[in-house]
Amino acid sequence: LTVALGQIGNFLAYTAVPTVLVTPLGALGVPFGSILASYLLKEKLNILGKLGCLLSCAGSVVLIIHSPKSESVTTQAELEEKLTNPVFVGYLCVVLLMLLLLIFWIAPAHGPTNIMVYISICSLLGSFTVPSTKGIGLAAQDIFHNNPSSQRALYLCLVLLAVLGCSIIIQFRYINKALECFDSSVFGAIYYVVFTTLVLLASAILFREWSNVGVVDFLGMACGFTTVSIGIVLIQVFKEFNFNIGDLNKPNMKTD
Repeated sequence: LTVALGQIGNFLAYTAVPTVLVTPLGALGVPFGSILASYLLKEKLNILGKLGCLLSCAGSVVLIIHSPKSESVTTQAELEEKLTNPVFVGYLCVVLLMLLLLIFWIAPAHGPTNIMVYISICSLLGSFTVPSTKGIGLAAQDIFHNNPSSQRALYLCLVLLAVLGCSIIIQFRYINKALECFDSSVFGAIYYVVFTTLVLLASAILFREWSNVGVVDFLGMACGFTTVSIGIVLIQVFKEFNFNIGDLNKPNMKTD
């Protein structure tokens, strides 16, 4: 139930604010989940994990401060114009070509031994899932209106739903394959960074959300995203380390 509510909230967020803000902030579930698990499930959260939680929250604040303050695409007509833009169509063709190479040639041979193969497949599919989610929200606004564009909005929404469903199914398949072969903590940390980077790239090409962002805000968002990524790595990758702040007070015993 809570996962379903979270996904509904995520969907509403994509329809209300720029993608460049929503996607990186999705990482806040990791520090909050780690903190709750340490209290409710008595899981151990070492000093590096606590530092990672702090960095994730601090980076998120920086992202919020420097993110675009308004949407670049707010209507179905603008969305259709962006979807048919030659630059975005060319980008999708490149992504599809890379996915075909990874899924049918590279993954069968190198997937079980190279973690970046499965991560690349799942992350490239983010180029379809997140823009589709945002597009569905925009198209749905016109479906129930009694005007000539409502029929086109329905068709567009159905197409985007099909793309979204196929992308999610393929992502789940390769995420499960990755978790069978690699450590979930390492996979989760690398996957967040690569997935978010490619989603932001796809959203920047489609929605042009960076067009009104100044140099200072761009650098601020880059620093915020880097800080959040470092925090996620500290929480995920080093969570098994038996190290806490009490170890700093122990005397250094030297032996001959």
